[in-house]
Amino acid sequence: MKYRYSLITLFTLSSLNAQNISLDAISITATKISTGTKEVSQSIAVVDEKTIEDKNILNIQEAIENIPGVNAESSTNSPSPRLIIRGAGLKARYGVREVMVMKDGVPLTDPDSFTRFDFIDIQDVSSIEVQKGPGSINAANATGGVIQLITKSVFEEDKNRIKLGVGDDGQRNLNLKVRSAISENDFASVTFSKRKIDNSWRDNNNFDATQLSLKYGHFFEDDSSVETELSYTESNMKIPTAMTAEEFAVFKNTGEQHNTSAQFQHSSRDSKIFALNVKYEKEVGEITYKPRFYFNTWDHFHPVTGLINESDNNSVYGTDLELNYNHNLFGNKASLVAGVTLKTDITKDAKKYEYADYVILPASGWPFSPYISETLSDNKGDLAQTEDSTTTLYGAYLMETFSPINGLRCDISTRVDKLSFDISGNEITAYDYSIKNYTDGIGEYSIDKSYKLISSRFGATYKLTETTNVYLSVATANQAPTTSELGENESLEKSTSLNYEVGVKTRAQNISFDFAIYQNDVDDEIIQILDANGNSVYDNAGKTQKRGLEFNGVYKLSNNLDFGGSYAFSDFKFKKFNEKVGAVLVSRDTNHLPYIPKNQYSLFAAFNMDNGFKSRITTKSWGSYYMDNANTKKYEGFKFATDLMIGYTYKSHNIQLNIKNITNKYYAMEALKDVYGNESYKAAAPMSVMLTYSYLF
Repeated sequence: MKYRYSLITLFTLSSLNAQNISLDAISITATKISTGTKEVSQSIAVVDEKTIEDKNILNIQEAIENIPGVNAESSTNSPSPRLIIRGAGLKARYGVREVMVMKDGVPLTDPDSFTRFDFIDIQDVSSIEVQKGPGSINAANATGGVIQLITKSVFEEDKNRIKLGVGDDGQRNLNLKVRSAISENDFASVTFSKRKIDNSWRDNNNFDATQLSLKYGHFFEDDSSVETELSYTESNMKIPTAMTAEEFAVFKNTGEQHNTSAQFQHSSRDSKIFALNVKYEKEVGEITYKPRFYFNTWDHFHPVTGLINESDNNSVYGTDLELNYNHNLFGNKASLVAGVTLKTDITKDAKKYEYADYVILPASGWPFSPYISETLSDNKGDLAQTEDSTTTLYGAYLMETFSPINGLRCDISTRVDKLSFDISGNEITAYDYSIKNYTDGIGEYSIDKSYKLISSRFGATYKLTETTNVYLSVATANQAPTTSELGENESLEKSTSLNYEVGVKTRAQNISFDFAIYQNDVDDEIIQILDANGNSVYDNAGKTQKRGLEFNGVYKLSNNLDFGGSYAFSDFKFKKFNEKVGAVLVSRDTNHLPYIPKNQYSLFAAFNMDNGFKSRITTKSWGSYYMDNANTKKYEGFKFATDLMIGYTYKSHNIQLNIKNITNKYYAMEALKDVYGNESYKAAAPMSVMLTYSYLF
């Protein structure tokens, strides 16, 4: 039973790593073969299950926000983070761009780089891996890196659990996990989660979600296996508006913000998602075959600035056919990973509507026209646009890992993909940002565009001592524009990233740390420009250069007490870029990229007593950053936003109190300024409290 033994061993190691830093955390996905992170020749961070449980993490941004080089913030306490890795993803209007997010090997990121975090039930996640920078064989059309979520396998022996949480601001959480062996070769599990929060400190800021997952696994007589997951998600999320400088000043004084002056007060995303994932694994000699097939269908109701999106006929089909070949090279063990990928997203008859209920104010004088001052509801008005689209990505990847001499481990990989957009529609009316009202659309339109994307990497790790490795990596990758960006600027070109990185990794009995220095040169980077009305306009910057230093470490003071921290220094600049201001092009050469703080750090202490008492405190700080491409104003950032956990475990019972932002700091999770000087702010959440009880049975 070779396969079963290796599977159980892997889960045992992962569990030990969550408790004991003397063992190297296991990366399951960085090289598509289980590897200690010390051996991986790139910057990678693993968030283990114990951290997820101790921090009572329910959203992706809370899991990764303290990883150096990662900027993860949300103003809604819901799955809608602004997520940036080493500056990649900065252009995103909301959500995530330029970063590949995967769950158990299945891309949650669409071929055009949009990511739906509605899929994710963090309470079923056992670990999260963050691979930073371009060049990963997992990363199709993603120059920023890969986030891989590993859920609890149906083959993993685990106790059943019920978890209940209640907190202020209408917070409610229910999670149930039941797993059973049906027979010697058959296993099944059910996971159910329901979450709710009112977020009454901001208007239009509530969230609720219901998720159900069914998993089934089977071992065949030849020790091959199949594992399937069928899941359903219903998510209803309100998205609050940004605030003006005056309104943000009110928030800083009171911790609340109501009746903002934004035009469109009713932005939201209500989704229903049905997903199926099937993975098979079989060993034949030294070759392991790992085909995977997946499908999901989704619909959403998504009011945004100017228009209301409604789409109920969306299908995603995909497969990843992978094999691993163990062999000898240069007299040492080597491995080859190869595979092909195909994914297509098909959307039929997507519609956009005008808002039905809004206030019209008269023009302030010639030549101005009457304009929409604010919406009154998210009721649909007249049909504004229809669209059909098919986005297809197919490609192949190859990675060889070998040791030419003892102590030296090398990785050479390449991936080639073809990304095609086929979009057609009829724009009846459009929202015009300049007049703040509806105007005639362009009528029928079509976009037919393709991009060839290449991702390659060479990495080497050298064993200095039994506990310390040094590594270097050179990687390159392309990033194509998204469908929405092409709709606004069809002439956009793909960008190219070239990343150089060196680092040191130590895994000793009482200390573990990673240190990395990198430089990422990007040609034709796609960036976001804000006009005077808050409209996002996309363009290719000539060149940008991103230089950084990152450190992450943990020290085990005793068997009961761990200290740790992280630090990131980010120096990101435009090398060549002309920004359009009205009808004029203005040079931004040598300016810093906005929003990214030059200094970012976090600290934590975790205390676990043998009698079951436990506690954890985590704090993070962001330095100042520029609010615009012109570098005319800085936001001061924030210091020591602190979370606290106090808990107690007795046999099968666990109770814990989690307090987020315990000092109740009022600060902005995002501060921006447009080319005409208008400032906008999105508030980070004030203090919140949740009491959680769980029982294992």
